[in-house]
Amino acid sequence: MVLTIDVGNSNTTIGLFRQDGTLVFRSVLPTYKSATQDQWAIQLLDVFRLHGASVADTSGIMISSVVPPVTAAICGAAEFVAGKKPMVMGPGVKTGLNIKSDLHAQLGSDIVAFSVAAIARYPSPLIVIDMGTAITMSLLQGNSYEGCIIMPGVRVAVEALSQAAAELPHISIEAPESLLGHNTVNAMRSGVVYGNASMIDGMIDRIEADSGMSIASIIATGTAVPDILKHCRHSIVYNADLLLDGLFLIYQKNQALRHRRM
Repeated sequence: MVLTIDVGNSNTTIGLFRQDGTLVFRSVLPTYKSATQDQWAIQLLDVFRLHGASVADTSGIMISSVVPPVTAAICGAAEFVAGKKPMVMGPGVKTGLNIKSDLHAQLGSDIVAFSVAAIARYPSPLIVIDMGTAITMSLLQGNSYEGCIIMPGVRVAVEALSQAAAELPHISIEAPESLLGHNTVNAMRSGVVYGNASMIDGMIDRIEADSGMSIASIIATGTAVPDILKHCRHSIVYNADLLLDGLFLIYQKNQALRHRRM
C-alpha cells in the first residue's frame, strides 16, 4: 500500500491507497508547526490504529508539504514508523505536468498534485478550486498548467475581519436564512457565504472570458468548500480526495520510471 501525506498550513491530510488506487482511509489532523518527529510518529501510528490498518503493509510513501518547518519532522516520522524512505514532492520528481510559470519552484506542491489528478480524472479544459487557508483557482488544459489566481481563504478572511473590527464577533461559516442579515452575525454570514460564492462564480466567468476557452469541468477541493459550493451558480464537482489521489498517481509514475531504468 502507498501512504500519502499532504502537509498544509492549517491541516495535514493522510491517505492510504491500495496498489489499484483504492483509497483505504483518509484522515485529517491539525498542522502543528512545532511538533517533533516523535509526536508526528505517534499521530501516524494512531491514525493507522483508528482505521484498523497495518503500517507494516506500507510499500511506499509520498509526501507534499507547503510548511517547511514541518517537512523534515514528518518525513522522519513516516520513515521511522513505516520503514520506507519517503518520496517528497519537489525537484527531481516527475509529474508529467507542463507548468507555464516564471519560476516553477514557486508553484506549491499541493497545487501540482491536485492538478495531476484533475487532468487524469476530468475532461479538459478545466478549473480546479482549492479552498483552504488560501483560495486558489487553477486553469488546466491538456497536461498544461496555464496559471493560477490566489485569494484569501474563507476562514482567514473571517478571522481577519473579527480581529480588525472590535465590534464584529467570531462566527461559524453557515448560510443565514436570508440574504440581508437582520443582526450582525447573520449579516457577516451572508457576506462570507454568498460573497465567496459570488466571487467564485465571477472569477470562473473571468477565466473563461480571458482564456477564450469553454470550460469543460470545474472541480473543487479543500476543507472550506461544501458550505460555499452549494450557493454557486456554476456546476462544480466536489472531490475531497483530489490532492491525495494526485500524490498516489505521481508516486506510481515515478516508480514506473525507476523500474524502467533498472
